[in-house]
This record gives sequence, C-alpha cells and structure tokens, in this order.
Amino acid sequence: MAAAFRGLERVLLQAPRASGGVVGSGTSRCRCRCPGSVGAKRYLLTDNIVRLKEFQQKKMVITYNLPGNKETYFRKLEDKLIQNKLILKEELQTLLHLCQSQDDMELAKNVIHRYHAENRNTTLGEFKFGPVLMRLCYELNLEESAVELIKDQRLLGFFSDSTSFNILMDMLFIKGKYESALEVLLEMKNQDVKFIKDTYLLAFAICYKLNSPESFKVCNTLTEEALMKGDILSRRALCFTVALALKQNEVEKAMYIFSKIMNPESITCTNLNIIIHIQSNMLEALIKILQSAAEGNTSRFVKRYKFSEEVLARVREKVKEVPTLVARFDEIYEKLHINRQVVAYTLDTLLCHIPKDRTSHTLLLNRRLISRRTFQPLNQSLLAE
Repeated sequence: MAAAFRGLERVLLQAPRASGGVVGSGTSRCRCRCPGSVGAKRYLLTDNIVRLKEFQQKKMVITYNLPGNKETYFRKLEDKLIQNKLILKEELQTLLHLCQSQDDMELAKNVIHRYHAENRNTTLGEFKFGPVLMRLCYELNLEESAVELIKDQRLLGFFSDSTSFNILMDMLFIKGKYESALEVLLEMKNQDVKFIKDTYLLAFAICYKLNSPESFKVCNTLTEEALMKGDILSRRALCFTVALALKQNEVEKAMYIFSKIMNPESITCTNLNIIIHIQSNMLEALIKILQSAAEGNTSRFVKRYKFSEEVLARVREKVKEVPTLVARFDEIYEKLHINRQVVAYTLDTLLCHIPKDRTSHTLLLNRRLISRRTFQPLNQSLLAE
C-alpha cells in the first residue's frame, strides 16, 4: 500500500500542473444536480454532507446578532494576537462565520495557528473546526488556501476528521484539479485519518479522472485494502473502479470488481456491464442482454434498463467485426429507441451524477420525538400505553 502511494507521489511531483478549469460557469456555490445539463459541474458529495446552505444560514444569524460590527470584532482579535492573549473557542467560531474574502481569511489563518498552538493537547472530543473552515473555503472558492492549511505541519491534529478532507477533495474535483485532490488524499493517508465510505468514493473518482497506470495502481490497492478490512464501498465508488479498470484495459479486474457490486441494477452498472462484454469480446451474450432489455415487460410501471447512446455506438462499432450480428443489433437498437430506453448521457456523466439525498425523509419522520398526549419521549409513552 505504502509503495503504491510513494510511487504516485513521485509521479505527481514530476507531472506538469493541469489548468484545473471548471467545466461550465458560475461559482462553487452552484451545485448542479442535473446529469444532462450543458456545462453541469461534477461533484460527488451530497448536500447533507457538505452542508453549505446550513453554514451560510448560520453566517447570517451570527452576523445579525454580532454586538457592534465586523471591523470592530476583527480589530479585537488582531489586538489579542499582538498582545499574545488566549483565543477562545467561541471567538474562532464567530470569526470563521464572519469571513467574506481572501483578506478576511488571512486573519483567520493567524487566529487558527494561535488557537491550535494553545489547544493542540486538549482538542480530543472538542468542537471540530476543520469542516467549518473547509465550508468557508468552499463558499469563497479558496481551494488553494484550503490545501495549504490542510497540509500545514503546524496544524497537525486540527483536521483530525475525515469530513474536512472529503469536503476539500470534493471542492477540487469540481474545479477539475485532480492532481491536487490526490495530493490531499495522500496527505489524509499520511496523517492517519480514517477513510470512510465517502472517502473511498472520492478517491476512486479522482483516480478515474486521472486515468493513468499510477492512479489505477492506487485505486486497485485501496479497493483490495478496503475489501480485506470489510470497509463499506458504495455502488458508486465501485463503478468508478470498474470504469477505470476498463479504461486501463484491465478487463479481468473490471469483471472482478463488478462482481462485488451487491445490486448492479442502476443505469451506470447496466452500461458498465455492456462495456465489459464489448472489451471481453462476448458479443453473442451482449446481443442477448440488449435483446432481453428491448423485449422485456412493456408495462410502464416496470422499470426498464436504459442505455447510453455513447455506449451503444461502441456496440455498433464492435459488432461490425461479426456481420451476422449487425442486422440483429440494428433491430434491437430501433426497439430500444421506440421504448425510450436510450439516453444521451455519456458514461462519464452517469458516473459523476449524484443521486438525490434520501435522508431528508427520514429526518421528517423522526422529527416528533415527544408524545403530544403525555409529553414524554415517544418510546417511553408507547411502553406506558
């Protein structure tokens, strides 16, 4: 594992920097959800993890309730730094919710360094500032400052949670800065911060975008390590691994990882399976899969398999090698179009499309915890009845 990461670190140091431009327009505050929209940004974490809207709402509340004004508050903290006075937790929290610009962030950096130096041995179980700082950088498009801070050796322990690293990697993924995102992943590994389900998703997506033998090696190593430890790997994460293996023409590896997907019924899995069959030259089986999808249950209440136009174009190109299959494919292709089972999304778009949050419904169900009749917690009142 360590050898794979060290090898990739050497490659990153030698590689020229990509421009890191964003596809489309707007700032990082616009998190587009539509997979087919022109210029849509690609991001991986759901809103309930990034929690940018919640952060912005809290900023408004703190600004509204602030005694005096922002400038006076900033001068007070600057004086504390000069006079070497203790920085309180509440003061840093307020400061991070008042920052509106790069200049404000410079003061925040100085206060963070002072606060961490004073509290580095007493932060266990304390409030985690890392995610708040990353959300601030997310809002202000300060990903370079965020990378600088998270790699700052003087702040070791300040970003002790996986959420901080995950938000930053998501921010860099949006900007197309995949090399920087991988450096953050390596830093997370070096700081011994625990990888969670979202970390693996981000890691595999970044490796997929880099699409190099080195990134494939890292992706493969992480996958094997996670499977050995019994860590949870989401379907989306495994799809990125399969797609990268196929890009690197590692078909057997792609088939092995695909077999680990518990419920391969999504549109992304369906199209990855087609590509596996193409690259494995299993053309007869491939035609049978497409024919079964086109001639299956015609009820509008039954979910139909859908196929990317891009992927079907690859099928057409491949079956040209076997003339007896061309006519069969053309007939199936026409049926798929009639059934509206062909979509314009590319495989890359399907991979990067984020599903809607499903947690909000659970939160609504769990909101009423007190009995309206007995004013006791619901579990207690149910036992009493």
